[in-house]
Amino acid sequence: MTTRREVLKWSAMGSLAAAMAPPLALAAASPPASGFVSRRPAKADRCFTSVAVETAIAATKKRIGDPELAWLFENCLPNSLDTTVKLGTVDGKPDTFVITGDIDAMWLRDSSAQVWPYLAFLKQDKPLALLVQGVIHRQARCILLDPYANAFLHDPSSKPLTWSGSDITTMKPGVGERKYELDSLCYPIRLAHGYWKATGDATPFDATWLKAMKLAVATMREQQRKHGPGPYTFQRPSPISTESVPLSGYGNPSRPVGLIHSMFRPSDDACILPYLIPSNLFAVASLRQLAEMANAVAHDAAFANECKSLADEVDRALAAYGTMQTSTGKVWAYEVDGYGNQLFMDDANAPGLLSLAYLGCCRQDDPLYQATRKRAWSEDNPYFFKGTAASGIGGPHQGMRLIWPMSIIVKALSSSDDGEIRQCLQWLKTTHAGMGFMHESFDQDNPAKYTRAWFAWANTLFGELILKVARERPALLA
Repeated sequence: MTTRREVLKWSAMGSLAAAMAPPLALAAASPPASGFVSRRPAKADRCFTSVAVETAIAATKKRIGDPELAWLFENCLPNSLDTTVKLGTVDGKPDTFVITGDIDAMWLRDSSAQVWPYLAFLKQDKPLALLVQGVIHRQARCILLDPYANAFLHDPSSKPLTWSGSDITTMKPGVGERKYELDSLCYPIRLAHGYWKATGDATPFDATWLKAMKLAVATMREQQRKHGPGPYTFQRPSPISTESVPLSGYGNPSRPVGLIHSMFRPSDDACILPYLIPSNLFAVASLRQLAEMANAVAHDAAFANECKSLADEVDRALAAYGTMQTSTGKVWAYEVDGYGNQLFMDDANAPGLLSLAYLGCCRQDDPLYQATRKRAWSEDNPYFFKGTAASGIGGPHQGMRLIWPMSIIVKALSSSDDGEIRQCLQWLKTTHAGMGFMHESFDQDNPAKYTRAWFAWANTLFGELILKVARERPALLA
């Protein structure tokens, strides 16, 4: 059976079908571009064009003194709009399906993150606002289909993804993959709250959306496992250990202490210890956002109180069980089990320890976060890699020595140090291997060896970084 990981190691641009050929461990990049000619699709071939985003690209490029950095920004910021959105209507309401790039399926996490940088432009661009409304509507229906699934198909009659067809779990039509990841329930809340704050518009938050949000919260409650393990199990016949959940698909033992289980990390790798601390911190932030919306938008005080109560409970449990003492002081753990066992590492995917401030889980200047961030970006993290091309965080998903540009972008997004941000921009500029886009990962010493040439989340995240630097620290671009 071909696994998702094997498919994604094929890194040339092209269809998923082409990727089903024998996988390459790492593919060499094409030769560097001659000059800085746009790598975007022709206008007629773009999935969607936003007037507001195009205006921002043109204005921001003029403020970037480095032609290569300006070229990267122009290619990356609109990449999700250019290449990944499928627009339609369902019951007279906007419907937007967002693929990840090289996978023709919609992840709740990725789709939320891919459109996040565009929220700042919604007031100026009604069609763009309708597109994001469509994402919110689609995500609500996905959650109602299966709150334990992480990825969904555009057409419910389609077969599951190639690597998930033999999974031992309860698959429903329309589900692409059923890896339960706590962050998959948090990201749609973050997007809904971000849309509401950006626009003041409550149009997408209808009865279907509220029903989905209540199911998301009920699923979080269920996965506190106070009354048994719950209905979810997952196993995958695979030689890769992180593709399957141990102990008959229920995960390693845990003590019910108020934290919420997550069987998989945002990397889609199985957790070792079942309480993933970054995802629990993300859940606290998301539940507080949902409580605010339940009161102000849904006018449902009882649901708002339920969200707040769960957030408070998880917050208390995090304070009691989520930190650990290390040789460098007190930090957040990455995973715990409630019995006193703790794991420190970090993974490039968000939520991770590095991305806590970026996701609004804590203040950027919070001392505990700063101590954790410093340790995560060091050799005390087994997935921190330092090579001749760059330094950064990777993870077990692709393996050793492979730095994810996402980690470098998040480091810059969570920094207040000009020198640190400047270094991150330099690494990002010199590791795209002439392609003009961010990759999933690259070799610490040779950026020409990389995975995933079409990874839209990383591209739009890079665009978000440039917009933030242009707004807050323009001298770094000039």
